[in-house]
Amino acid sequence: MTQNTKWSLAGALVGACFALITQAPASWLANLIGKASQNRFVLQNTQGTVLRGSAIALLADGKFGMPLPTRLHWDFSTGFDTLLMRPVLRGQIKSECCTPEPLQFAISLGWQGVRMDFANQTSQWPVRWLVGLGSPWNTVQPEGRMHLRTENLRWKADAGGPKFEGSAELTLSQLATPLSTLRPLGTYRLRVHGGDTMAVTLATLEGGLQLSGNGQWINGGLRFRGEARAQPAFEAALSNLLNILGQRQGDISKMELG
Repeated sequence: MTQNTKWSLAGALVGACFALITQAPASWLANLIGKASQNRFVLQNTQGTVLRGSAIALLADGKFGMPLPTRLHWDFSTGFDTLLMRPVLRGQIKSECCTPEPLQFAISLGWQGVRMDFANQTSQWPVRWLVGLGSPWNTVQPEGRMHLRTENLRWKADAGGPKFEGSAELTLSQLATPLSTLRPLGTYRLRVHGGDTMAVTLATLEGGLQLSGNGQWINGGLRFRGEARAQPAFEAALSNLLNILGQRQGDISKMELG
């Protein structure tokens, strides 16, 4: 076998593998995401291919899933980043209910590890989607909107371990629940700041239910400590909800996670 023949066969093999991946059914992507998220984020009724397709997106707790109101669409393309000198996979995700503009990101792979860059962007999602994650959301049955804004957000995984950089801000607007006659409960802001240790802060922007707290992402899990309390005029309307949100200590409910 000549050297040219060997190179031709190698090129044909690489081309066949690339074609297999790019034309693979969207269900392959759904299986990959399901395993990576431990089936907390599930894609059902997939259509299209791994690179360009759509599905019904659910948040799930293993027994029950809550779908987005509209289908989730994705579109990926491959290329090469000449600045970083590494191959890159660019993608965008959109859903009619929630993304005024497609959410864009880029995944690059190099000798030092994997890097995922997110474009600065805003989106809005139904709070009710969180019910799919189980407790305490399935008990609270929240209503309202979540507004997500990212700024210089990046995820890296190298020899030093995974790390987030930049920030994300999630605003829960006009939050309500059937567990309280007070509607709405208020508007709240959750901020996530990347760095050597990812930090989380919760604050109340307005409302009769006052929420606050701080947390850190440590050893692959979130440790959060916060408080919930009612403004004096709304203590009766919020008493039952405060009992559910955490351990009651007088007029304060202690919230803990991790």
